[in-house]
Amino acid sequence: MTEYGYFLSCEEFTPGELLDQARRAEEAGFTRLAISDHFHPWNEAQGSSPFVWSMIGALSQATALPVTTLVTCPTVRLHPTVTAQAAATSSVLLGGRFVLGVGTGEALNEHIHGDHWPPFDERAAMLEEAVAVMRDLFAGRLVNHRGRHYTVDNARLYTPPAGPLPVYVSGFGPNAAELAGRIGDGFVTMTPDTDLVRAFHRSGGQGKPVIGGLKVCWNADRDKAIDTAHRLWPTELLPGELAQILPTPAHFEQASELVTREMVADAVTCGNDPDQHIQTARAYSEAGFDEVYIGQIGADQEAFFAAYRQDVLPALRG
Repeated sequence: MTEYGYFLSCEEFTPGELLDQARRAEEAGFTRLAISDHFHPWNEAQGSSPFVWSMIGALSQATALPVTTLVTCPTVRLHPTVTAQAAATSSVLLGGRFVLGVGTGEALNEHIHGDHWPPFDERAAMLEEAVAVMRDLFAGRLVNHRGRHYTVDNARLYTPPAGPLPVYVSGFGPNAAELAGRIGDGFVTMTPDTDLVRAFHRSGGQGKPVIGGLKVCWNADRDKAIDTAHRLWPTELLPGELAQILPTPAHFEQASELVTREMVADAVTCGNDPDQHIQTARAYSEAGFDEVYIGQIGADQEAFFAAYRQDVLPALRG
């Protein structure tokens, strides 16, 4: 049976707001949490970006729900050894209820040290090497590594994970789905695309979890909900590889001028019709997803959690 979790957006909300949402999510009946890992928001209107590892530490004390990063890039901004230490400590704090979701990243977050931002094939090779390094460290061994992209010299985690620490790999195309099937313990993708799920299964992912995420905007006034989604998240509808290569929020704002209000109205579930929200989430279950994380756009969090507790989640589980 598909599990439904709540998506905590570090780009849009302050640390205190995220902690409040996590508590509300647990009370509403969501069974898991996912959290984004960003250095920058996608645009100025979102306006936030707390450090994900501090947030996970706080979440471990605020809720009993499992937590997954959607997703961390362990290749440029943070060395895989540092990411491994952060993930291992998160696993301990959460009593083993932590999943490390990883991906090849975006220039928006990874360019900040002035490093070269490589093309996808090189980023994928970096991710594969980084995951191998982290798995060695998770085992508690002394690690020495001389690879194409990373050097590790006499590193050992003295606070190893609390049991197995799953690594789920994100992907939005067939090559990334193949990589996820080959090196991941699960697959992260944001749309209910059955072709990608099949590609993941063919590449070694059969029997492994598939997880997805979506954003909705619950509001009694659907026009207001559409306006809110268009103002805060037009970036969700940018085509192709723009999300991976644009380096600053200002560039995303420029590109987002191509995204019309009508496009958002067609693509994002807005308003307060429970059936529409149920149908949107159920599409993931029908596509073979094991976990779906739903995030509420905008400030009307109380109405969202009330509606999902009363109407949406019971119907999805029924």
